[in-house]
Amino acid sequence: MLKKTKFFTDLKYLNKKTLLVTGATGSFGTAMIEKLLQYANLKRLVIFSRDEYKQSVMKQKLEKYKNFNILRFFIGDVRNFDRLMMAFRTVDYVVHAAALKQIDTAEYNPFECINTNVLGAENVVKASLYNSVKKVIVISTDKAVNPINLYGASKLASDKVFLAANNYAGNRNSIFSVVRYGNVLDSRGSVISLFKKLIFEEKIKQIPITDERMTRFWIEKQEGVDFVLKCLKNMNGNEIFIPKIPSMSIMDIIKTLNMNLKIKKIGIRPGEKLHEILISKEDSKCTFEGKDYFVTSSSFKKTVLDKLKVRKVPDNFEYISNKNSLKLSSKVLIEIFNN
Repeated sequence: MLKKTKFFTDLKYLNKKTLLVTGATGSFGTAMIEKLLQYANLKRLVIFSRDEYKQSVMKQKLEKYKNFNILRFFIGDVRNFDRLMMAFRTVDYVVHAAALKQIDTAEYNPFECINTNVLGAENVVKASLYNSVKKVIVISTDKAVNPINLYGASKLASDKVFLAANNYAGNRNSIFSVVRYGNVLDSRGSVISLFKKLIFEEKIKQIPITDERMTRFWIEKQEGVDFVLKCLKNMNGNEIFIPKIPSMSIMDIIKTLNMNLKIKKIGIRPGEKLHEILISKEDSKCTFEGKDYFVTSSSFKKTVLDKLKVRKVPDNFEYISNKNSLKLSSKVLIEIFNN
């Protein structure tokens, strides 16, 4: 049984609905599919991804669930508009998680990054509009705020595409919103998984770090899934939802894990920042604060603000990892590292 997090919400709003997840065989997508099989009463749950092997592995893993028969496995790529059009037929909700996410890979393969993250986003929007999908939410990243690398820039462009889609919906009753958060602690490719590989598999004697001052926002995978499902329920269109999540420096992570290894400084890589930003000062003019999240939108109505129970943040407010009052729990970090 997957644990419930502080962002967990009642999923009755999904009763007898059809939901599709792009990039569904990735770390986030896999966690979301399992959560939905356990807690939602969906009519259909569509897995859309381009990797047939990962889909085969997922099928074997999910056969244990009693409602396995609601799953539909679609091989497809968000670059392929025709395939999206076919997959999105009679779909009520779409969670768009497909993306190229590695900073170094994006820098070396810019055309591929743009084709997937930007043009793929456009294809998702158009297929959603043509099929009158009711709600579409995309997973973004802190690197889309004041971006200095192509991955961040491509996700900023993707965010803009999704928000602008609300202007083109017309009478189709489709709405589009964005969820933005930081690094996922327990995902493939995270710094925790890298450390585990280096220590337990490669038996290294020195831990490589880019800069000891570096800080990041951190979120557990299940927290990310629950937050997206909560935002999908509450979205009105044209919002960027940002969860209140902890930060920790790379050196504090190493100290907490008590690795007892020497540090090897390798320098900041191209496209990296010392600290990440989830809300910039420029965004503060249209940012509102709730109990456990922030929401940014340029078109809020008072009725929506009242519904979300949020209040305006001060001008020049910013949400940056090195000034965050929420600190990552040592217990959580150690538990994830040891699993």
